[in-house]
Amino acid sequence: MSLEDELLKQRLCRIREIQALGYRPYGGRFDITHAIPEILAGFGAKTADELVPQVGVRIAGRVMTKRLMGKAGFAHLQQNGERLQIYVKRDAVGERDFELFQILDHGDIVGVEGYLFRTRTGELSVHAEKLEFLSKTLLAMPEKWHGLEDVETRYRQRYLDLIANPEVRKVFVTRARIIASLRRQLESRGFVEVETPMMQPIYGGAAARPFVTHHNTLDIDLYLRIAPELYLKRLVVGGLERVYEINRNFRNEGLSKKNNPEFTMLEFYQAYTDYQGLMDFSAELLEQVCRDVTGSAEVEFEGHKLDFSRFRRYSMREAVMEFWEGPNRPRPEEVCHPDWLLHHSDKLTPGEALTDIFERHAEAKLIQPTIIYDYPVESSPLSKNKPEDPAFVERFEIYAAGMEVGNAYTELNDPQEQRRRFEMQLAMRDRGDEEAHQMDGDYVRALAYGMPPTGGEGIGIDRITMIFTGSRTIRDVILFPLLRPEGPIDLIDRLREYDQP
Repeated sequence: MSLEDELLKQRLCRIREIQALGYRPYGGRFDITHAIPEILAGFGAKTADELVPQVGVRIAGRVMTKRLMGKAGFAHLQQNGERLQIYVKRDAVGERDFELFQILDHGDIVGVEGYLFRTRTGELSVHAEKLEFLSKTLLAMPEKWHGLEDVETRYRQRYLDLIANPEVRKVFVTRARIIASLRRQLESRGFVEVETPMMQPIYGGAAARPFVTHHNTLDIDLYLRIAPELYLKRLVVGGLERVYEINRNFRNEGLSKKNNPEFTMLEFYQAYTDYQGLMDFSAELLEQVCRDVTGSAEVEFEGHKLDFSRFRRYSMREAVMEFWEGPNRPRPEEVCHPDWLLHHSDKLTPGEALTDIFERHAEAKLIQPTIIYDYPVESSPLSKNKPEDPAFVERFEIYAAGMEVGNAYTELNDPQEQRRRFEMQLAMRDRGDEEAHQMDGDYVRALAYGMPPTGGEGIGIDRITMIFTGSRTIRDVILFPLLRPEGPIDLIDRLREYDQP
């Protein structure tokens, strides 16, 4: 029998010992007076004298350490990522509770009633007067995470990762604060939060391959949304002139440090503005998020100090010239010339070539918060043309830490031009571009009822969280990232084998 099997068998036997003492191995309600972080925040600085008269508390948590010393002992309970010591003395808790304390395993969840005091070493602790058993753990708690194999386990068993690594919990608390900041700022400006379909008969709003599902009753294929954009703009047509959604999107693409097939975006649309107005708004929005999360407009990421109070701005053509490496730095007239663009890319049109050159020469170098604006029409089927240069559209993207974190544009609201753009995308699809947009007749019909001039934007929650938490991969900021199948879990067979009356 392996050590792991022996441990499981021992802990299953321990359940009977707990029951013999009159406790339930998987107990019920236990009303606490304080969460452990609240005690540390409220009483962590108080001296022993300041804890008199006694401060009574009822706490609960997971046993992370335990040491016995004859008729007394200490343990640390963990709750919400923080630990507090308890002191258990036989004379104080009674024979029964002390026997329970003696058979506690690392990972068990218990409730404790007692009062706060400081030990001889000065550690804030709870002097236990009563114990309650709340939940038995059958598997060993991890001691330390190391190596690639354990990293894979962390993502697959996030519940264990959160127990073992309190800093991981901080990442997801920060993520929640980012979303709360965005929501607060938008609602203070009159935006209304809505929900749009996640299963769609026609996918659109981005260049991506979809996941396909099937509805049995209607006998139709549906697509998990790649973006909520076209539905949100339908709402603008309907009179919801400031609207947003914090949405889950699904794109049938590869896995990387920056990409997960299921991810979270904020998308918002504002009538009577354009991409220039959204540039200023975006800079204010992200600076405030940074301040709300870190207390400053600056954040450290992979050795760089990113300053969200200062956004640099370049047109796509300017960015190619600014960040070009090597000899023959292009001149302004060259980045505007179709022959030069097609000579430096294998794409079929000058606009596609410019985008390709930008992505290869400039994108990874955009470390400081940067806005890149004025995109070719080929890459932007839903954006409004620049009046002075119809080959380009009023669009910008936000970059930081070498990643695109936002995308915005003046929305195309001419139904005839939108029809032409969709048809251009269909031609690109015929040439083999599987990510080209489909024709969405109902969306064109909605535009035919008149959509006011509108600016729209999407911001990637996962990538923003990566930056504000210093996380190197998107898997670190998604609680349950997509992974390859694990295979059979042998614990099931072992539990069945040891299921003795």
